[in-house]
Formats: sequence, structure tokens, C-alpha cells
Amino acid sequence: MSVVSPVGLLVLGLILAKWTAQVWLERLNLRHVLAHAGRVPEAFKEIVDEATYAKSVQYTAAKSRLYQLETTYNCAILLGVLYSGVLPWGLGLLTHWLGGSAWASAAFLFAIGLALCVPGLPLDWYEQFRLEERFGFNTTTQKLWWLDRLKGLLLAILLGYPLLVLVLKLAEWTGHWWWLWAWGALLSFQLLMALLAPVLILPLFNKFTPLPEGSLRRRLLNLAERTRFRAKSIQVMDGSKRSRHSNAFFTGFGQFRKIVLFDTLIQQLTEPELEAVLAHEIGHFKKRHIPKMLAASALGSLAGFYLLSVFAAQAWFYWSFGFEPGALVAALLLFGLLSGVVTFYFSPVAHWWSRRYEYQADAFAAEVMCEARSLIGALRKLNEKNLSNLTPHPFYSGFYYSHPTLLEREQALGMVES
Repeated sequence: MSVVSPVGLLVLGLILAKWTAQVWLERLNLRHVLAHAGRVPEAFKEIVDEATYAKSVQYTAAKSRLYQLETTYNCAILLGVLYSGVLPWGLGLLTHWLGGSAWASAAFLFAIGLALCVPGLPLDWYEQFRLEERFGFNTTTQKLWWLDRLKGLLLAILLGYPLLVLVLKLAEWTGHWWWLWAWGALLSFQLLMALLAPVLILPLFNKFTPLPEGSLRRRLLNLAERTRFRAKSIQVMDGSKRSRHSNAFFTGFGQFRKIVLFDTLIQQLTEPELEAVLAHEIGHFKKRHIPKMLAASALGSLAGFYLLSVFAAQAWFYWSFGFEPGALVAALLLFGLLSGVVTFYFSPVAHWWSRRYEYQADAFAAEVMCEARSLIGALRKLNEKNLSNLTPHPFYSGFYYSHPTLLEREQALGMVES
């Protein structure tokens, strides 16, 4: 077994260290939340009543316990897959049957990815139909839930499998610089999907209808006009057919850009609050946050492909996990399974950057609205309706949260308004 090798032992230590950090962070946060569970903290007495606050604590605790179970379960599966010898055995069997072509190798990668998704289905089902149901968020049906997964599988076959084949073919055709060509192919695919997904993919899962004529539509169009934000349309998405959680976003580029509001969001907020939420989303656009984050993601994937090319050239990388050296498909698989063990520790930096952008978008919204009360009101309602954790441990929120906490956003908006 590969665990006896020095590299195998190092990787084992990294996997267990990540699992330990994840569980420790969850327990740290859970203790902190439960310590404030007796009564509503003074800072939130104007936001939630005792019953809603107690329910939010219970919801946070339930999600945390499920996440700890899921993390442990996934860690055990990863260790079993890596150190049982099943991966080199499976690759050898498939190569014997189908040969070592790019099409066969991509089929192996796809089959492994699919097989690793299957064990997580029971926990996903439990989260949707037990945990979310218990707290009043679930509105989906068994049929729709399974249909979503079938559609996801078909899309992965139609889009993901050819992309894997292309990456492996580029490795055959381009020699030493294959990783740069593969990165270019992946980046092109991502940009193409950003253009086509709003038109071809999102409608497969949700129904989008134009926002009806009326005061809300006029208000939002006036906002778009005075911020010089061009959008093809303002549409309402039927998010309520799956969940009572709410959101708003804009998607697409250029003439395909459209503003999307969840129907649940329209039900929960007043018109000025909806305008403030949209102003926040437009703030991300006007501050060019999305292109900056896309550029950072592209650079990150470029670094990842380069590191993959380095590891793929090392015989010890293959031997450590039972593979014969030189099979790029094995290097791709191992890198995909193990990259998260390292990138996990960079997530606080990415989330710090994201929170910084959220503050900037909030400030933009307050400036455009000429007041911060509407956005603060929207944020309070969204935190209340979604049973958000109002008292996360600072270290936990700093590590995991892509958005500042409600209290942090209110304080920042108060400084902007003053």
C-alpha cells in the first residue's frame, strides 16, 4: 500500500490535518454560537425576536453537526480510495479493456468522479428533505430533486467529458507545453459557459419570467439607468420551487446580461430594499469585481496546471499511490483528489478579498441610494428569513465567510452614511 512510502505518509498527514482543522473550526464556532443561545444579544434585539433567534441557533447547530459528519465521511472515502489500491487497479482494468486512448482515459476520470459523487447522495438528500424541511426551507419534491441530479449528470457527460478528452489530446499533441494549452482550453470553456449558461443551461433548471410592469420594475429600471448599467432584462426566477432561501444576481455578459431576482426575495423585501439589493449587485459590476475575480481564478488555475505538469513528470508521484509512471490520466486524477488539501488553507485569503469587495458594493449602494437604511433593512430581513448565524466566532467567519457578518456590514454602512 502506498501509505508506507514517505510521500504517502506526508499526504496522509495533510489529509488528516485538513480534517482536524475543519472539525475544530466547526466545534469552535458551535461552542461560540451556543454560548450566546440563552437570549438575543443586545446588538440584535431590533432585528429578531427570541423565537426566531433561538431557531437560528438551532439551524446553525444542525448544519454544523451535519457538516462535521459529512467532512469525516468524505475524509474516510478519500483515504479509502487513495490507499486501498482501487484506483491503479481500475485504471489497469480499463486500459486492458479499452486501451490507453484519450477517450478511454477521459472515461476513467469521468467514472471515478461519478463514483465519488454517489456516496454523498444520502447526506445531500438528508440535508434537503430532513434538515431543511425541519426548519421550513425545503419546497422541492423528490421527483424534482432527482431530476436536477439527472440533468446535472447529462450536462457533465455532454460538456465535461469532451473537455477532459480535449485536455488529454492536447497533452498528446503539444508536448512539454501541454499544460499551457490545457489551461487555455479550460479558460476558453469557462468564458464560453459564462456567455451561454444564462441562455442555455439555467433555463433547464428554473423558469425565468420578465418582471411585470409596475412600480418595482420602473424603480429598478431607473436605478439601472442612473448607474449606467445596461441589462437586457429584469427577470424573476422561480427559486421558491426548491427552497424558501432568497437571492438576487446578474448573469451573462454584454447583450446577454440580465438581472435576476428570486421570487422569494420579492416576497420578503419592500421596493426600496429590493432597489438597494440591486444597487449592491450593480456595485460589483461598476467596481469591476467580477473581472478581477475571474482573472485571479484564471491565474490560480494556470499555477495549478503548471504544478500538475511538474508532478506529472516525477516518477515518485505515481509510485507513491501505486500507479505506473508516465500516465497523465493518473496524475490528473491524483492532483484533482489532493489539490483541495492544500488550497483549503488559502481560503481565508480568498474570502478576505471577497469580503473587501462586499464592503465596496455596500458603499456603492448607499451612495447611489443616498441613504443606507434601505440596504440595512434588506440585510436584516435576509438574515432573519434565512436564519443566518448572527454570532459566528470571529476566527470561523474570517476563515469561511465570503461576506461580512450582518453586524460588520451595518457598522461599515453607518460609517458611510455619517
